[in-house]
Order: sequence, then C-alpha cells, then structure tokens
Amino acid sequence: MVSLGLLLAVCLALLHLFASTIPGPSWLPQRRWVSLAGGISIAYIFLDVFPELAHAQAEIEHVGGLVEYLERHVYILALLGLALFYGLDKWALRSRSHNQAMTENDHTTIGVFWVHIGAFAIYNGVLGYLFRESEDHGLIACLLLFVTLGVHFVVNDLGLREHHKHAYDRFGRWILAASIITGWAVGQTLKLNPAAIATVWALVAGGIILNVLKEELPEERESDFGMFLMGAVGYSALLLTA
Repeated sequence: MVSLGLLLAVCLALLHLFASTIPGPSWLPQRRWVSLAGGISIAYIFLDVFPELAHAQAEIEHVGGLVEYLERHVYILALLGLALFYGLDKWALRSRSHNQAMTENDHTTIGVFWVHIGAFAIYNGVLGYLFRESEDHGLIACLLLFVTLGVHFVVNDLGLREHHKHAYDRFGRWILAASIITGWAVGQTLKLNPAAIATVWALVAGGIILNVLKEELPEERESDFGMFLMGAVGYSALLLTA
C-alpha cells in the first residue's frame, strides 16, 4: 500500500502539471465533464466530508481549552475555511479587474498570485497528508479518494489558471504539485494528534465545499444536468458500497 499510495500521490501531482494545459477530448465538451466532476464532488461532500466533520467534532471534544469550546462548533471551523477561500477568490477577482483597468492584462498582480498559490499549497499539502491517512483504510478507500481529489484538482486548476495565467503555468502548478507529494511524505513520517488532524480537516473541508460549489457546478447556461446527475448518483453508489 505504501508504494501504491506514493504512485497515486505522484499521479495527483501530474494532474496539476498537465491537466489545465491539455485540451479535453472532442467527444466530451468541457461543460459536460465539469458537470460530471461537480456531481462526483457533491456526492463526496455529502457522503464523506460531512460525516468526517461529525467525526472531527467527536475527536475535538476530548481536548481542553479553546478547542474544548469548539467541541460543539466544529462547523464554525469549516465555515471559517470556506470564508477564507472565498475571500481569497474575491481578492483575486478584484486584482484581475484592477490590473486589467490599469495595464489591460487580465491576470492578478504578482503579490496576490503568491498569496493565493500559498494558500492552495497548504490546502493541497493537507489533502496530501489526508490521502496518506486514507491508505490505512484499505485499497478501495484510497482509490475512491484518488478519483475524488483527481477531478477536484483538475477543475481547481481551471479556475487558478484563469486568475493567474502565465504565472500559474510557470510557477503555480509546480508548487501545487510539489505540495501534494510533500503532504503525503509528511503523513508517511509524522503522525499528528487526532484532534489536531480533525481541526485542520474541518478548516480544509470548508475550502473543499466552496471550491466544489464555485468551480465544479458551472453556471446554468453551461451546465449539463444529466452528467451532473450521473456523477452524483454513480459516485454515491460507489461510496455507499465501498
């Protein structure tokens, strides 16, 4: 499982390097596979992320101090993560708008780029760590999470490339790819306290929820409900039978 986990982590990293630069197949337009990815990720949120948040709450309740206060409010951490990534996205949009008005370049400024990519590097690193943790739950759980993160990262790349253009191709995708491997390696060598993992997971879960709703559910005029439903129902069935 260790070698398989490393292989899958490398595959996830390769998605960041090449997915946003390689055109999709002509027989599957972008609006259709993005809708399919949205269905898969929504199923993952409702059937895996939300139960994990409940589990996180159970872990945190055994810790004292400020964390003890959060034992009944772990969803506040998820809300905080959602708000953080939403704020970063709005900041990137304003930076693009301002930069386009001043220089006619439709991309963010370099400072916004580094902050945005830095936040997603931490995000990917945590997901890489959690991916390593999933290996302990067996082959099927590991493969299901790989599929979920794969479609999630591909669609995230589209949004990040739209914001940052050349800077993302030159630096961002390499940083995000490396952060996945780094997170997996940390999970291989370091075992964190379950309450600490639960707290970080809650924050990242909020980011996952936002990114799924923002990037993986296209606007109504571009969506394909049939593909969305296929992804949601099909992946729900896989998660429930795994």
